[in-house]
Amino acid sequence: MTDYDVDLFVIGAGSGGVRAARIAAGYGARVLIAEEFRVGGTCVIRGCVPKKLMVYASRFVDHFEDAAGFGWDVPQPSFHWSKLVAAKEKEISRLSAIYRTNLDKAGVTILDSRAEIEDAHTVLLKADERRVTAGMILVATGGTPVLEPDVPGRDLAITSNEIFDLPEMPKRLLIVGGGYIAVEFASIFARLGSKVTLVQRGDNVLRGFDEDMRNGVRDALIHAGVDVKSGFLPTAIEKRGDALHVSLTKGTHIEVDQVLTATGRRPHTLGLGLEKAGVIVDDIGAIKVDAYSKTNVDSIYAVGDVTNRLALTPVAIREGHAFADTVFGHKSTAVNHTNVATAVFTTPELGTIGLSEMEARAIYDCVDVYLASFRPLKATLSGRQEKTVMKILVDGQTDKVLGVHILGEDAGEMAQILGIAITVGATKADFDATMAVHPTSAEELVTMRVRTARYERAPQGLDEAPGAAD
Repeated sequence: MTDYDVDLFVIGAGSGGVRAARIAAGYGARVLIAEEFRVGGTCVIRGCVPKKLMVYASRFVDHFEDAAGFGWDVPQPSFHWSKLVAAKEKEISRLSAIYRTNLDKAGVTILDSRAEIEDAHTVLLKADERRVTAGMILVATGGTPVLEPDVPGRDLAITSNEIFDLPEMPKRLLIVGGGYIAVEFASIFARLGSKVTLVQRGDNVLRGFDEDMRNGVRDALIHAGVDVKSGFLPTAIEKRGDALHVSLTKGTHIEVDQVLTATGRRPHTLGLGLEKAGVIVDDIGAIKVDAYSKTNVDSIYAVGDVTNRLALTPVAIREGHAFADTVFGHKSTAVNHTNVATAVFTTPELGTIGLSEMEARAIYDCVDVYLASFRPLKATLSGRQEKTVMKILVDGQTDKVLGVHILGEDAGEMAQILGIAITVGATKADFDATMAVHPTSAEELVTMRVRTARYERAPQGLDEAPGAAD
């Protein structure tokens, strides 16, 4: 690769691109990385990190209310949106600076510029129209929010990119969508004091997640004061004075201060120049890659959300690391995208690993279901009428645990630890043999002995029917 200006040119300094750049540099590669916005990418700047900070802020209202049950006399609290936004900005700026420092220490050169591909080995820097040649090009530009539906006044809506930096917190907020971004912001703003309406095309939130967990999140949103309207979408948005007048399907209307469109994200490949190099993308612009993140062009790779394989920050990091190991460390490394733990940071939060019940029953001949719902210890004194729900799905023939789903406090933390057990192929007997930690909510995972349902695939293509519970 010595005939080129650098060995590796990375487009996009988000989680995946930064990891790839650092590891490649550690192998001795000469690396340039270009970023047109801020180093850190979606997760650090306008995604996971600022969102989680706002989740923490939103939960204090519950903490203040709960304190009385434990003997505390708490004065009437007040919330200041501008203080939260300023504190959030300070933290993400600190993290972005750390990313820069780590790249510098690794010997990676950072270019604050948009970069576009001109051919299989050439990148154009838009800041100064300079061209750089590279032995390898890695595309790690992530995803971008989709503004849907396409209706009159759509440009008046905002996306998750803008929601973190609003000059004022909306007193009335309409959220369009039913995915994890939509339900997380609905939960956040309802607890911070906004009147939140969530409209979605489907009949329930969180399509693709386990049905019991979907129902639990939906019910928790409603309990928090969110007006959940299924089967509704905006048909027009109009500015009227300081408010937005939104027309909805079925002839209904709503007046709000902000409309947040959270209907999904798409790979950020528009105008990147991929077609000049002959890189193949799919119908939504996702870059097609093989198990080692290589495109159909030998010198161009892609990792993270831009490939639309599994749009999660830890996945992008793992893919970036595997790319560097494969190409510059000469250790062929493919990423396993199965059994990836994830969390939805509503309140209560959802943690999940493995198959949902519907997925398990579609694949396995016999599925055992263990389901528990209980009031956590903290709620007994706080008086909060909340439930923790835990679900374990087991292959009825081999006893292997196929999936675990938790709705409750610290569910995301539990899902991370469970990810280890599921990855190594733990069985229900392994769970049962594990000593409980008492008193915790997590102990329920190793004390659930009573099977609540068994689903066996009927012979000759007949529909499955639930068996009797133990």
